[in-house]
Amino acid sequence: TTPGTMEEVEHLLQQEAEAHGGHGKATTHRSGGAAHDRVYGSEGGQEEGGAHEGDAHHTEHVLHQLQNKPWAALYVAAFFFMMIALGVLAFYAVQRASQAGWSPVLYRVMEGISSYLPIGVASVIILLLLAAFHIGHNHMFVWMDSSVFDPSSDSYDAIIAAKAGYLNKPFFFIRAFIFFILWAGYQYLSRKFSLAQDMAGDITNHKKNFRISAAFLVIYLISESIMSWDWIMSLDPHWYSTLFGWYVFASMFVSGITVIALVTIYMKSKGYLTFVNDSHIHDLAKFMFGISIFWTYLWFSQFMLIWYANIPEEAVYFISRFDNYSLPFLGMVVMNFVFPLLILMNSDYKRVNWIVVIAGIIILIGHYVDVFNMVMPATVGDRWFVGAAEIGAVLFFMGLFIYIVFNTMTKAPLLAKGDPFIEESKQFHY
Repeated sequence: TTPGTMEEVEHLLQQEAEAHGGHGKATTHRSGGAAHDRVYGSEGGQEEGGAHEGDAHHTEHVLHQLQNKPWAALYVAAFFFMMIALGVLAFYAVQRASQAGWSPVLYRVMEGISSYLPIGVASVIILLLLAAFHIGHNHMFVWMDSSVFDPSSDSYDAIIAAKAGYLNKPFFFIRAFIFFILWAGYQYLSRKFSLAQDMAGDITNHKKNFRISAAFLVIYLISESIMSWDWIMSLDPHWYSTLFGWYVFASMFVSGITVIALVTIYMKSKGYLTFVNDSHIHDLAKFMFGISIFWTYLWFSQFMLIWYANIPEEAVYFISRFDNYSLPFLGMVVMNFVFPLLILMNSDYKRVNWIVVIAGIIILIGHYVDVFNMVMPATVGDRWFVGAAEIGAVLFFMGLFIYIVFNTMTKAPLLAKGDPFIEESKQFHY
């Protein structure tokens, strides 16, 4: 349904101008970032090449924004469900490495959710490959256009060209496949050792899981930061934030923990996980509350420092979001901070399942919107709206996620009976 030619876009812009009572072409905010404007055209071309050239650049810019929209919708949904699985895997590794006594009854739930990770990462990498080769008019990543590195090209960008040692396709995809191998490798081995421990006469497999979990956490903290720079921040290649890796981590971690709570409550409502009690749900809800506050701290720190410094090349990131995404941008803060604060601050509410479910649904929607806010302004500018592409992408990846998670949970007993801390976990009450 996206336009395929410049003529279609010109007709669209003319209709918009007439609808606003104006004449000539409609104007759009330069919300795609300076790099996107330079490569794919902008209104700024009028000053250098005359009005006709400026109109052509602007029309091409809008064409690429509209063509990006379905790809960006797919990318947001794919990344969101992938980050849930990765967040759960990190939380699972924390429990294993710390030898926590309260959580072993939840291990099979965590293993089931994290089993989506290989498919989730593969889905994101496929979309990245399609963007790299501009298949299907995919122009999401500006720096993947080779012309930005060519000094003889009109699209040459000195800032991006200076980053060519890092932002180049071979190195980018080498990093992506390394992430896939490391994350999927730990997910496979931890699950293997966990199942083997059920049948073992000693705790050798438990010790193996402890060692690889401790190693994975180091790998995860490094790789997750690099992944967030590569897969999200490089959509705006002129802009960077030193807090960005932590910011994405907080969103990933709280989303993962929230899904653990929702799956656990659902399974209990169907008569499974009878060994999980209100104290376990209470602890999960405490993590949901605590990491929501941590996310807010990082969001405010990143925003406040950039707003206070008011350096143009930094502030442009938030200007585009305030100008064109004010509802999702500010609404996200309400869903990710205000609602969890008001709902989950009360200790008693953390033990009421339906309250935790409502809080969890709001948190998940809020963090989907968070990913939406990170991706859409750089790829579609002010041409965004929630339509068939966004809804269809979410439903597709949600269905895939639910199928894989619950299918995996049918493959093994729901109680990790061989874990040396399982009795302590079953008797966990406070």
